Amino acid sequence: MTIQSISGKANTAAFSTKPASTGKAKGSESLVTEKSKDKVDFTAVAKEITKAFESSKNTPAINEERVQAVKDSLAKGDYPINAEKIAAKMVQMEREQFNNSR
Repeated sequence: MTIQSISGKANTAAFSTKPASTGKAKGSESLVTEKSKDKVDFTAVAKEITKAFESSKNTPAINEERVQAVKDSLAKGDYPINAEKIAAKMVQMEREQFNNSR
């Protein structure tokens, strides 16, 4: 294989596509892999996360009963609206957006 360098001179170094030999006997690699098998242990936390993830697949993203209950309360006029809490959340969101946009 010839590689043309920037200087215009040809580089005629030969490159082998075969992997380099490690000097080990052919049978020694299989002995090493037989002795050291990979092992995976899941922690209790990982198991709980997996369990929660699986159960969330079966749960709808929107609680239709809760949505209907809020709609009914709003229509009746007995849903408590805390304007100060809403305003505080709006200010908090604006601050977060401003800080994240910097």
